[in-house]
Amino acid sequence: MFNVQQLKELIIKPALIDLIMFSEDAMQLLVFTCSVESLGGTYLKQIKGPALGIYQMEPENYNDIWQNYIKNKNNLSLLLATNFDCSRMPHEDRLVYDLRFATAMTRIHYARVAESLPPSNNPEMIYNYYKKNYNSSQGAATQDKSIDKYLSFINN
Repeated sequence: MFNVQQLKELIIKPALIDLIMFSEDAMQLLVFTCSVESLGGTYLKQIKGPALGIYQMEPENYNDIWQNYIKNKNNLSLLLATNFDCSRMPHEDRLVYDLRFATAMTRIHYARVAESLPPSNNPEMIYNYYKKNYNSSQGAATQDKSIDKYLSFINN
């Protein structure tokens, strides 16, 4: 499990600044996603599934982001090329070993959602947003367990 302050200051915040997508709300949503999906960085690959990295992004979603979103966003493509050294889609394994890149991809995933980000100080609203837009109704995450994981992670 990561030290949450180091994760925020050394990985999440710089990645979001490089994307020009930094906000406290975005940072806390990514902390929440990491805490629930990989137990705060404990798992880099899903035990019984294809998901990869600290945010457990599925390769299918990763490919969709590149093929149907990034390729249509010239400014975003330029930011990724300049700040993340990728002018075209890297192999999905990069989600495992490049924490800043995985953070960027997860933030871009959430950027495709039309509704506003949930407030950083409301775990229930963060969970609802995460569940609807990342984990899905078919996903295993439940509200009580997810919020418990998140609170445990941020209070360590």
